Amino acid sequence: MIHIREIDHIVLRVRDLEAMATFYCAVLGCRVERRQDTIGLLQLRAGASLLDLVPVDGQLGRLGGAAPGAEGRNLDHFCFRVEPFDAAAIRAELAAAGVASEPAASRYGAEGEGPSIYLRDPEGNTVELKGPAWSSR
Repeated sequence: MIHIREIDHIVLRVRDLEAMATFYCAVLGCRVERRQDTIGLLQLRAGASLLDLVPVDGQLGRLGGAAPGAEGRNLDHFCFRVEPFDAAAIRAELAAAGVASEPAASRYGAEGEGPSIYLRDPEGNTVELKGPAWSSR
């Protein structure tokens, strides 16, 4: 039987590679791990996982068809586990970067029910920032 431990990586097809890289690095704290410009791939380190950005006009991106847009997406949302999780501080940091976010809400995740915040990246992808499960009392 296959046992999944965690998300290894997510691949987003993007229209504006530099805007997306700036958002994920400057706002959410990812860092560039590897670039493969010949095939059109930028890999960002997101904690223990990778977030791959593939320009839609690059070698890999052209294989996926039309660019993501309001008419359809390849992904509903993805979630990064954030620690420490201080909802007010996270939302203030996002606001300072010009990024709108929803109020923190309790949602179920890999560790159980706990706080999370939804926001959108520059190309409209929904990103969830997840805190730890509420402690059982």
